Amino acid sequence: MATIVPSVSWPGACWTLLVCCLLTPGAQGQEFLLQVEPQNPVFPAGGSLLVNCSTDCPSSKQIILETSLSKELVDNGTGWATFQLSDVTGNSRILCSGYCNGSQITGFSDITVYSLPERVELAPLPSWQPVGQNLTLRCQVEGGSPRTSLTVVLLRREEELSRQPAVGEPAEVTATVPTSRKDHGAHFSCRTELDMKPQGLGVFWNTSAPRQLRTFALPVTSPRLVAPRFLEVEKSWPVNCILDGLFPASEARVYLALGDQMLNATVMNHGDMLTATATATARADQEGAREIVCIVILGGERLEARENLTVFSFLGPILNLSEPSAPEGSTVTVSCMAGARVQVTLDGVPAAAPGQPAQLQLNATESDDGRSFFCSATLEVDGEFLYRNSSVQLRVLYGPKIDRATCPQHLKWKDKTRHVLQCQARGNPYPQLRCLKEGSNREVPVGIPFFVNVTHNGTYQCQASSSRGKYTLVVVMDIEAPNSHSVPVILAVLVTLGVVAVVVALIYVFREHKRSGRYHVREESTSLPLTSMQPTEAMEEEPSRAA
Repeated sequence: MATIVPSVSWPGACWTLLVCCLLTPGAQGQEFLLQVEPQNPVFPAGGSLLVNCSTDCPSSKQIILETSLSKELVDNGTGWATFQLSDVTGNSRILCSGYCNGSQITGFSDITVYSLPERVELAPLPSWQPVGQNLTLRCQVEGGSPRTSLTVVLLRREEELSRQPAVGEPAEVTATVPTSRKDHGAHFSCRTELDMKPQGLGVFWNTSAPRQLRTFALPVTSPRLVAPRFLEVEKSWPVNCILDGLFPASEARVYLALGDQMLNATVMNHGDMLTATATATARADQEGAREIVCIVILGGERLEARENLTVFSFLGPILNLSEPSAPEGSTVTVSCMAGARVQVTLDGVPAAAPGQPAQLQLNATESDDGRSFFCSATLEVDGEFLYRNSSVQLRVLYGPKIDRATCPQHLKWKDKTRHVLQCQARGNPYPQLRCLKEGSNREVPVGIPFFVNVTHNGTYQCQASSSRGKYTLVVVMDIEAPNSHSVPVILAVLVTLGVVAVVVALIYVFREHKRSGRYHVREESTSLPLTSMQPTEAMEEEPSRAA
């Protein structure tokens, strides 16, 4: 009877199985076997294995192990021997042999070694993948056994795209998939699966480093470039470049340039629309025909737009006065000039030729004070005419004057009324005007209302003065007092009213007495009016008279 005592250990890559066999005598003519333990083992490559060879033949003295692997006898006895195999890197068959009753007996075991792939790598993806075009994924696998149990899986994120066996060394697995905008930023990878479940183990995975895909889409139209046709030297003008239908717009690069001068562009995007804005400032050395260029680069491809631009220099017009503040009677020269190729016109009179100045002279008079002179400049640029204007005002210095038409020399006003002394002075610089009464230096306001009384009666010296001199005008104020004329008028009116009343009363009395036939004059009254008496009144008077 044989008793088998197994001992199993799995420290990392070391797999050990120890089998001890105790032999007992067998019957005459019995066939004896040589057993090899473990039978058909599976373990990771590079490990070591403890192999036991045993038989129940009582006459077996020596058992040997035949193998190409590195081996070492650990222990032996009657009918058994134990060997240590080390650094087992590949599949192999081991053979145990011995002699029993003069005949050779053998036993064997197949060793199966498994290993994970040494390299699992997804080939680099394109820097940019056009949306809608197919993408080919390639995964290379080096090593890994047994190959019959090794499968390669291609993945997009966690989505399985393809599953194929690993064939060849190295194995290469490919798959073609369509791409869309949703694939922008997606990670692709490949994974190997070593299925050792039939051997009582599990499934071993090995995954490559992920690779990120960037997809893009370009419109069929070029960018829309908004730029000026003309740009003056040292002047600035905004330039805009707009492109719609761009994906992803946020990752596009935009370049704006004026000739060989790169512009500092500010790029903004909203959805699939991109807008780049820059300020173009022309230099003097760029004068002439130039080009504004907008270039949009995405996915290694470029779209561009170009616009012609003319850089020009337009100096002037420069309008000068020989004396901006000229004394009255002096000669003043007015000149207007501009840059080359510019035609100037001064107060309607053109210069002799483009680039030549225009001039005029005058003797400064009072009427020229505040006079404006105008100069226009015309420049032709690329078939277009550009215009500029300039003006200047002449200041003529002249002495003060008082306008007699606006300042009456004799004023006749009534006492205790409100009036305004309307006197105006002119001159450059503007003069100060004061009106003082002769003999008292009493000043009356000019140009504002004031209350007039008899004390204002008299002669006044109205004087305008400035740094250019003085001008004096005599003004007489005649103030009419109310007592001198109003009292006689009132008395005359009262007398007239009294006379009229008396006449009216006499006519009335006369008519009444004429009707009665009697008239009576009161003795106690020595003045009018007369009264007409009624008959009863006359009868009453008679007794009084008799008395």
